[in-house]
Amino acid sequence: MTTIYDFEAQQIDGKTVPLSKFKGKPMLIVNTASACGYTPQFAGLEELHKAYGGKGLVVLGFPCNQFGSQDPGSNEEISSFCQVNYGVSFPMMAKIDVNGSGAHPLYQWLTKEAPGVLGTTSIKWNFTKFLVGKDGEVIKRFGPQDEPKSLKKDIEKALA
Repeated sequence: MTTIYDFEAQQIDGKTVPLSKFKGKPMLIVNTASACGYTPQFAGLEELHKAYGGKGLVVLGFPCNQFGSQDPGSNEEISSFCQVNYGVSFPMMAKIDVNGSGAHPLYQWLTKEAPGVLGTTSIKWNFTKFLVGKDGEVIKRFGPQDEPKSLKKDIEKALA
């Protein structure tokens, strides 16, 4: 059986990270964008990271330019934007595709494990969030409109 720990991803600085590094910790995985109406959610994601990171939560941001070309910059530009504008200190990963034939294998798995509304597997927009449990299994998928603070109860359950 596949779990999140079977995947790896590139950090925004280009270093490869096996997600097994986060074994036993719940993860919140989010496809992000720098020029989206939901971009201010970076602040809420950072708050979750600060509130729950010490208790084990890992927030991972995956920039994606597939929705309205809202993240056209380089990995360096995206990293700088996130730090300067939102003080992002949680791990940002290298820019990826989340839909289509070039979708990152992690996102192919996440969307199969937690389909969206009416069973659709594609990501509809930036800031779709996946909460993964300590066991590496997807707990829940949240839409872009779900503010990070609204995830607190689910995160606390995942940490328990």
